Amino acid sequence: MKNEMNHSDRSLWTLCEELKKHRFVELSYPLSPESPHWSGFSPMIDETLFTYADGFFVNKFQLVSQYGTHVDAPIHFVENQRALDKIGAEEMILPLCVIDVSDKVARDVDYAATVQDILSWEATNGPIPKASFVALRTDWCKREDKDNRDAEGNKHYPGWSLDAIKYLVEKRNVTAIGHESSDTDPPVVSSQVGYVGETYILDQGRYQIELMRNLYELPAVGALIVCGFPMVVGGAGFTARCFAICP
Repeated sequence: MKNEMNHSDRSLWTLCEELKKHRFVELSYPLSPESPHWSGFSPMIDETLFTYADGFFVNKFQLVSQYGTHVDAPIHFVENQRALDKIGAEEMILPLCVIDVSDKVARDVDYAATVQDILSWEATNGPIPKASFVALRTDWCKREDKDNRDAEGNKHYPGWSLDAIKYLVEKRNVTAIGHESSDTDPPVVSSQVGYVGETYILDQGRYQIELMRNLYELPAVGALIVCGFPMVVGGAGFTARCFAICP
């Protein structure tokens, strides 16, 4: 049978060499027992299972699926929605838009990004493209204390408003969103009405990345994001390795 494959097409090899000329920015925290994580979860346990005395070195890790920088699959909040093994590889390399509200967060740590923030961004940068990844820059990654509890023990950190997420899904049809905090919704919102933003984005079949970092190193437009995570059957989420390739 004649082989119809084109063995002379090296265009992707050329693209790979071109990408290496650009700037790569790490968007994930190193994975260890010290990694930032949601306060309701225990730190990761790193156990040495085999040593070089056994002929090879092997770790045994124990950690929750939503640990450190991580992906939330739609099934994380919504029964019968997509799990990790149903997220296609083509959804893991996306155009990256970065919306910067760090100046507003500096004045109000409970700030929730609004539709107006998105419209202002689009007035400068153009419409957010379909099937893109939109990251919310708050500079929260620069803070040592990610929970920022008050005297009564209540958390205070920024996030998205429900209306902003609805705009991204219903008007721009984005594939995924991301943020630097450990929750989509600011605690001042979720403590009153629940995780409305997170429930909505996951119920729409989109995924999200939480506890991102280094968004301040990225341009507003033009970069690509690559999100890597295991294809866990029925998985609600997993620690993720994400990075940006910048112009």
